[in-house]
Amino acid sequence: MTSLPGDDGDGPAIRLLVADDHPAILDAVAQFVAGEADIELVARAEDGEHALRLIESRQPDVAILDIRMPKLGGIDILKRLGEAKNALPVILFTGYPERGLLLESLDVGARGFVLKESPLVDLMRATRIVARGGTYIDPVLAGVLAGPLAAERLPSLTKREREVLRLLSDGMRNEQVAGVLLISPLTVRSHVKNAMKKLEADTRTQAVASALRQSLIT
Repeated sequence: MTSLPGDDGDGPAIRLLVADDHPAILDAVAQFVAGEADIELVARAEDGEHALRLIESRQPDVAILDIRMPKLGGIDILKRLGEAKNALPVILFTGYPERGLLLESLDVGARGFVLKESPLVDLMRATRIVARGGTYIDPVLAGVLAGPLAAERLPSLTKREREVLRLLSDGMRNEQVAGVLLISPLTVRSHVKNAMKKLEADTRTQAVASALRQSLIT
């Protein structure tokens, strides 16, 4: 089996791009990444347009983007990536725990949220999780997402479907989920398929994002 970026063993390091309009934050992240054997900082930018150009030229595995930057913010970049069919995993690094902003970000494809006040070790954990295909929500931001919902009819997921999506959000593969829940990989795939149908999602990543957005999993 081919190793994923950042997997234990001899797999390649996760190629990381970081964009923030505060040089002190860029420096702090760069210094922290230098001590991580499985993550390599390949590009840094102080505005959104520069970040977008570097994403195209350096092709990182994961991008950490400030939500609000000069020229293009993190959400704007996500929209541009979506238009270009670029599935780059993006983590939004934000000082603004606003529920509406976070919901919009999930809708356009964000795979992670980390508050700037959080320890940088959390940012590295988020990087590893989204590189494996998972979704990471800062615990404080998860509380924001779980705030009062509008009077909308939420999909009815079974307890097992919620458990499967929760484990997938941590970056686990079907075989790993099966091992944790003591069920077969075929059963895991069946639960994922059913959850996708209920959530009207085309992919399992969309299903996880939709479940997080609607507070069906936390």
